[in-house]
Amino acid sequence: MATPIILIRPWVAQTSPTEPSGPRPDQAWMISSGILLIFLISLGIVSQVRYGRLRKKLRFEEFKNRELQKRVKLALSTISKMERNPDLIHSREVNLDYLRMRMQEELFHFAILNQLKVKVKQKVSIALRPRQADAGLIGIASKPRQVDQIFDVEYALHNGPNVRKRVLFRIQIKLAKLPTQPTSVTINQIIDCIETFLSTDVDAKNWQPTLQGRIAYMHWDQKAKPTPLLVLEQSNEGVNVTLRSTNRIA
Repeated sequence: MATPIILIRPWVAQTSPTEPSGPRPDQAWMISSGILLIFLISLGIVSQVRYGRLRKKLRFEEFKNRELQKRVKLALSTISKMERNPDLIHSREVNLDYLRMRMQEELFHFAILNQLKVKVKQKVSIALRPRQADAGLIGIASKPRQVDQIFDVEYALHNGPNVRKRVLFRIQIKLAKLPTQPTSVTINQIIDCIETFLSTDVDAKNWQPTLQGRIAYMHWDQKAKPTPLLVLEQSNEGVNVTLRSTNRIA
């Protein structure tokens, strides 16, 4: 009797392959793509919100600009109508004549004259004051300089704690050359010219203002509106004159 043969298969210890630690390359790419997509979506949302705000602000500014242009056009139209109004033109001349008449009143004359002295000294003396490098003698300049100053002449119609001063007129002073005399003398000449011009005692045909030995011109600027502008301008032509007016306000 044959003996059975039993085959025994050998079992070899087998280990499962170990997976590499960390995400795989395809997973890393997907994660980075997802983060980038979220970032782009967030950036788009923020940009859209800011764009909407800027657009609203731009529309508001355009609306304000249109309204401002309408107001400017309306104001210019109103001013042009007022300037062409013959009644207002005549009223302007009457006001200048009335100003000369008021200069005869002692209190009004005193207030206006003191204000002129203070403002002329404040405005003109600084412009006439020579710099240290340009000065020769004390108080006398040695180099030419252009002077152009404008200031307001104000007056309060009533006396009281809350009364505001109103502008009567403006004065513009133009000097073609720097004075060859002390600044104080030039300031006194300017004040005398303005005071004499506003006086009703002076005949304009016979009186000639002079500044620094040169002829000066005084006139009301008809283009200055609505506030009257009195211009005192020294001539830069011709030779020095020794003519001096003796007319003064009584």
